[in-house]
Amino acid sequence: MVDAVPEVSPVVTQLIQQLSRLPGIGRKSAERIAYHLLRVPSEEAMALADAIRRIKEDVRNCDVCYNLSEGELCAICSDSARDTGLLCVVEQHRDLLAIEQTGAYRGLYHVLLGRIAPLEGIGPEHLTIDVLVQRVKSGAFRELIMATNPTVEGDATALYISNLLTGVPVRITRLARGITSGSVIEFANKEMLTDALKGRQEL
Repeated sequence: MVDAVPEVSPVVTQLIQQLSRLPGIGRKSAERIAYHLLRVPSEEAMALADAIRRIKEDVRNCDVCYNLSEGELCAICSDSARDTGLLCVVEQHRDLLAIEQTGAYRGLYHVLLGRIAPLEGIGPEHLTIDVLVQRVKSGAFRELIMATNPTVEGDATALYISNLLTGVPVRITRLARGITSGSVIEFANKEMLTDALKGRQEL
């Protein structure tokens, strides 16, 4: 007769279930993380719990560009050393971070919080496009860099925005195709993003 498998603690089971819901974390990885948390000192585990709590309570979108911030304005919008005549439009916060890490861009940003994807029920009204258009029409920018992902949806979103800005005296450019069509900016390396920024083209 085969011995019964001991029942796992309901609390541990719940933690594993929650961890396995995270992107890229399967059941086995969730189990490893859960048992790792059981082994580490309480202070280390509670520091992680506190960081998760704080990110939900204290982090918000910047009132101007929708970057992540802990106040009304993010660190980039508050930086007087940035080139305020350049505005780079990205889909997500992760894209902004990827571009910042190249060190090749010193302008401002606007985060769309997504891209137009009709098949997923995401239209322009679900994004921050209206606020972007108002920012550009204010006349504060000499160039608008469309850094949406080089995908069908990303290209369509860039084209939609450029059409809304027809007649507005601003130069509209698109990242050069140093980034392979169909890829995602978040996973591009620094060299590829630097080349794409430097070789941007008219839209």
